[in-house]
Amino acid sequence: MSKIHPDAPHALQDLLTDGMTIAVGGFGLSGIPADLIDALRDSGAKDLTIVSNNMGIDGKGLGVLIEAGQVRKVIASYVGENKLFAEQYLAGKLEVEFTPQGTLAERLRAGGAGIPAFYTRTGVGTLVAEGKPHEEFDGVTYVRERAITADVSLVHAHTADTDGNLVYRYTARNFNPVVATAGKVTVAEAEVIVPLGELDPNHIVTPGVYVQRLVQASNRIKDIEQRTVRQRLEAPAVPAAV
Repeated sequence: MSKIHPDAPHALQDLLTDGMTIAVGGFGLSGIPADLIDALRDSGAKDLTIVSNNMGIDGKGLGVLIEAGQVRKVIASYVGENKLFAEQYLAGKLEVEFTPQGTLAERLRAGGAGIPAFYTRTGVGTLVAEGKPHEEFDGVTYVRERAITADVSLVHAHTADTDGNLVYRYTARNFNPVVATAGKVTVAEAEVIVPLGELDPNHIVTPGVYVQRLVQASNRIKDIEQRTVRQRLEAPAVPAAV
């Protein structure tokens, strides 16, 4: 059976239910599965738990789910640039489980590897570790963190083949590989889809065994959260030839 679906709504149409946990790749607006996020918003699914590095910005990326009132809980490493996200959290309207960034990545990786929990030094002695089991190894205290598995994972890749093998591009790779492995069902969007056999096996990051559905990403503008450029300096005058 082909993994390729005609568009994002078709790829998600029979997967979504209220109250499910959805892991989403990306970092801010970099490497986010924008088409799949929009399809998730349009599905109307609500009371969602979203696992992602952050929730994008107002009106873009995962921010559209916050605006639509579809999110009940967020597991993330920081609030980011999303003002509405921060407002809802501070007002007690949105449950947020803050997780250190490296711990979040490892919780997703562990979920994909079938490891139920692990110990880390990160967060010991802080609010992050309150209520969690602690253990001492070689005289050092560690806190136990549970793995994360998602009902559905949504990821963005630069190139895929028809079997779902994925290759990412530069920093747009970010959380996508660990998110891809952590989903019971993983749906990927790719900017380029090539026939099976055209990808160099040495360049494949996510094997197709982790990807159940694949869709061609639309050709859209890739937004940047904060565009910062230096002032252009005037070129020095070139002396006239003598």
